[in-house]
Amino acid sequence: MVAADNIQKTPEGAKFDLIAYLKERQQLCEDALDKAIPIRYPEKIYEAMRYSLMAGGKRLRPILCLASCEMVGGTIEMAMPTACAVEMLHTMSLIHDDLPAMDNDDYRRGKLTNHKVYGEDIAILAGDGLLAYAFEYVVTHTQDVPLERVVRVIAHLGRATGATGLVGGQVLDLESEGKTDISLETLNFIHNHKTGALLEACVVCGGILAGASSEDEHRLSRYSRNIGLAFQIIDDILDITATQEQLGKTAGKDQKAQKVTYPSLWGLQESQAQAQQLIEDACRELEPFGEKALPLKALAHFITSRQC
Repeated sequence: MVAADNIQKTPEGAKFDLIAYLKERQQLCEDALDKAIPIRYPEKIYEAMRYSLMAGGKRLRPILCLASCEMVGGTIEMAMPTACAVEMLHTMSLIHDDLPAMDNDDYRRGKLTNHKVYGEDIAILAGDGLLAYAFEYVVTHTQDVPLERVVRVIAHLGRATGATGLVGGQVLDLESEGKTDISLETLNFIHNHKTGALLEACVVCGGILAGASSEDEHRLSRYSRNIGLAFQIIDDILDITATQEQLGKTAGKDQKAQKVTYPSLWGLQESQAQAQQLIEDACRELEPFGEKALPLKALAHFITSRQC
């Protein structure tokens, strides 16, 4: 599930066992997600929702949420409902992104996409179901957190998912297909919203739940914006350099769709360098947290070393 050195060494020299950390947190997230959506009547919609939600993946977003909450002084229990909700929202975006009207992909995480198994109609509804249930789950399952913080989390997730975030970025991405004159500014806007907004929400919401100060929230926001853009740059690189087996989805889609990407603007080497610089900038934001920031720093470096 994870490709990285067993011991992640941060630039400061402190060692952190990233593989053990990811393995433990991934299992916690898998167990929580499995319990979050049991199959009930009407069975087909719940089966379709679970099909994509439980299809594996790195679980990077919920893990970031948990790590952020713990770093600021909170607990896994405080953040887990929001972490699950974030993964539901992310899965919704993948189901809809794979539809014929969007990216028209047949594979995701090494399995047939939702609409290939359940049909386009049920796939759309499965995404809708996950979208709605994510917010319900935060409200009904968050415990030992002041209501004001929960309300702020819901508002942040709404902004990150809707037209001001993921949806808005996806619209511009669709409009940009086949155009070769897309500027770097426009490309950054697309991915700061389509990819970065939900990643930022993962990290910032974890901090909000733990009672982060305004200054710390801003640090978490800057950290997550940097890793979000780095994540997309690496995605663009892997679309060129990795195989379908490695990615678990169709490779070379960007070129076929005539999309402007970071490698098409900068080349592979400069794209990798830019991603690495973003990660260094992100980690710099976490300096005030000391050793408590080791998980988030290691996760940031993992983004540029991943092979899928």
